[in-house]
Amino acid sequence: MAGDAVSGSEKRRAAVLGSPIRHSLSPTLHRTAYAALGLTGWSYDAMECDEAALPAFVEQLGPEWAGLSLTMPLKRVALTVADEVSALAHAVGAANTLLLGQRGEPRRAENTDVAGILAALREAGVDRVSASVVLGAGGTAQAALAALRELGETTPTVLVRDPSRTADLRAAADRLGVAPMISGGLLDGEIPDAEVIISTLPPGAADALSRQLWVGRPVVLDVVYTPWPTPLAASAITAGCPTVSGLAVLLHQAVAQCELMTGRPAPTAQMRAALDAAVTRQPG
Repeated sequence: MAGDAVSGSEKRRAAVLGSPIRHSLSPTLHRTAYAALGLTGWSYDAMECDEAALPAFVEQLGPEWAGLSLTMPLKRVALTVADEVSALAHAVGAANTLLLGQRGEPRRAENTDVAGILAALREAGVDRVSASVVLGAGGTAQAALAALRELGETTPTVLVRDPSRTADLRAAADRLGVAPMISGGLLDGEIPDAEVIISTLPPGAADALSRQLWVGRPVVLDVVYTPWPTPLAASAITAGCPTVSGLAVLLHQAVAQCELMTGRPAPTAQMRAALDAAVTRQPG
């Protein structure tokens, strides 16, 4: 399967797909990993692809393809193009990784976003959570529910704009065995007090929440990482809250992806250094 360790000179391909995809830092992470691991025959690219185009794209891939990283808006439709879906990806209802295998082996959908969120929180000193707030209801919010469950939190508060559009989130919560308290009016008031607050909102969507007082000094994780700090993160930093960038999530989910695709331990330190350097070089 795709995760079996292979010869470094064997020609293999991987890519990150999504729309838009131009500014993805995934190629930096994976190419750095391949170089550090001596996988001279491996390549990794960024390719524009929307939901409608994904099935045909996957069907035409040749045997040299090891896997795909999938970002928005492909995380839910990814489940439909896989022959097998891991238990975690099924429970979350979203996949950010498609392992393509070799020699007719089945395509398998995996979710490493959960591992990324979990590792990012643990780096910030979070080992257990009893009160948390998740902002948003998309595929990343579903992964956040799974990560929080691993930290002991089974009744997170989820703030959304429209509770009537949370069917996928509610279904994922049922499969995960958690019971979130879902509330509307996301941008209308204060975020409730909590130990951990995770924003899964797209760039700019959480800016109105930067007026928070942050009385309880929660750990704040914003999955957005460019530009950094976001207004929400800047507000939390000013108040003295431990604040986690989406870069940490990006790094750790890529570490897990690399290990699944190559079958080798990922060079986390080198990948982190390359990511930091790439962010420093970015304009703005």
